[in-house]
Amino acid sequence: VRGEGVLSRSRKEGRGEERKRKEREREREGRKMDVHSGFTRSVSSLRGTNADEDKQRKTSIICTVGPKVANVTMLGKLLDEGMDVMRLNFSHGDHKYHAATIDALREALAKRPGKICAIALDTKGPEIRTGQLEAGASEVKIESQSEVIITTNDDFAEKGSSKCIYVDYKDLPRTVRPGMAIYIDDGLLNLEVVECRADSVVCVAINTAFLGSKKGVNLPGAIVTLPAVSEKDKSDLLFGVAKSVDMIFASFIRRAEQVEEIRTVLGEASKNIKIFSKIENQEGLDNFDDILRVTDGVMVARGDLGIEIPPSKVFTAQKFLIRKCNIAGKPVICATQMLESMIVNPRPTRAEVSDVGNAIVDGADCVMLSGETAKGKYPLDAVRTMDHVAREAEEFVDNERVCEYMRAKTPRPLSNMEGVAHAAVRMSFEEGISMIVIISETGDTARVVAKYRPLVPIFSITGSPTAARHSVMNRGVFPILVPSVKFNDVNSLLNMALMAGKSTGICQTGSKAVAVYDDSITDNVEEATTLRILTVE
Repeated sequence: VRGEGVLSRSRKEGRGEERKRKEREREREGRKMDVHSGFTRSVSSLRGTNADEDKQRKTSIICTVGPKVANVTMLGKLLDEGMDVMRLNFSHGDHKYHAATIDALREALAKRPGKICAIALDTKGPEIRTGQLEAGASEVKIESQSEVIITTNDDFAEKGSSKCIYVDYKDLPRTVRPGMAIYIDDGLLNLEVVECRADSVVCVAINTAFLGSKKGVNLPGAIVTLPAVSEKDKSDLLFGVAKSVDMIFASFIRRAEQVEEIRTVLGEASKNIKIFSKIENQEGLDNFDDILRVTDGVMVARGDLGIEIPPSKVFTAQKFLIRKCNIAGKPVICATQMLESMIVNPRPTRAEVSDVGNAIVDGADCVMLSGETAKGKYPLDAVRTMDHVAREAEEFVDNERVCEYMRAKTPRPLSNMEGVAHAAVRMSFEEGISMIVIISETGDTARVVAKYRPLVPIFSITGSPTAARHSVMNRGVFPILVPSVKFNDVNSLLNMALMAGKSTGICQTGSKAVAVYDDSITDNVEEATTLRILTVE
């Protein structure tokens, strides 16, 4: 036993010396690579990597930002914990507030050379909301079985009471009919329609609830006539264009033409801004195939969806939407109440942990925090928790099986890019590949390779800051941004990636990597014509 103890100590000492040697080697490589505009630091902070953890988190984390964290210090801490996308909710706050938040994030990023974080503008969308309560009351109590009149008469916009509630949807009396339900404040108050009048609807309260001002209204089963883009949305979208946001989270998308309407508002000059359609009602589910053809990505927005359709069906809707996005090769976000209890508690419930893990196993590219980071007591703990759960869940995924499932479900004939992407990922499973390297102008090649879910990291080298930020939406893609003047020589770019892999311990001398790129990398056309095996020297 003593001999085993000595041997154990000897082995530990040997491993310690080997670890120190590797660290010194990485430091030398890092100093060599500082000439490449800080990209080493970007890769060396691979999502979810720390001194005691060898799993790289492939799933991206989206953090909703509220006044509590909308400053340089807190945004910097969120970045350090793992925030990949900052979400701005335009249902709240004015343009001055959002502009200051964007500027604060960019200041925090400037202090972290090479760190990449995208900015998402979440539109208010065609929401229906109640008015203000009378005499500045904070809330009123509505008793079960009491009669409640829902009015669209503007005279009552600031005179809400337990007997009469104003809503801002003028077509309400023509949209609902007796027997239909009206849900207010995320379903906390359930009303049943009894009678429809010219400018009001008579209802009976199904339950007792306390109601505040400006609460959301849902009309499950109704065909709402609101436009996809309101005047406020148009103003917000143009603000986003002026502030160079990376993507739009478009609320309450019900039909494909609504996505095109948003593109028209953004204009030709802003065609690089990605649109993620939020699926939040039955109509969006019914028209999803058409929406998926024209959208850049999808958010499974389970909050309103869980009110618009029976809660028991949200489970299947989530899996249905994620699977269709995966097959189409378009990034998909799972959102709402993922770690809801962490708004007030430092630890999540076990059910919430399982929810996040299951969304990742389902195939979500990104998971989103809402109130947890926007107004919660423990925003940093929430990001850290999501990071840990994501890495654990990713280990459970059978990537090779997913790869073959995606190939089997992809419509034939495959495009050249699809064929090369699948071949690269297939090779990574069979040949002991340590990493996949993409040289990409637009990010399209990285997106398609990510569709086939390789087990190894995908390093996407680009000279476009926009493409780099878009790439974080795809699972397993780690963008490396190089100065555009250096984005011209394939061999130099590949060597950069291999050096980055060595400096972070992803690969070592003698390891193999797969490279995918276009013959011409600067013609603004991405075709992925070349697949090449590299050996790390």
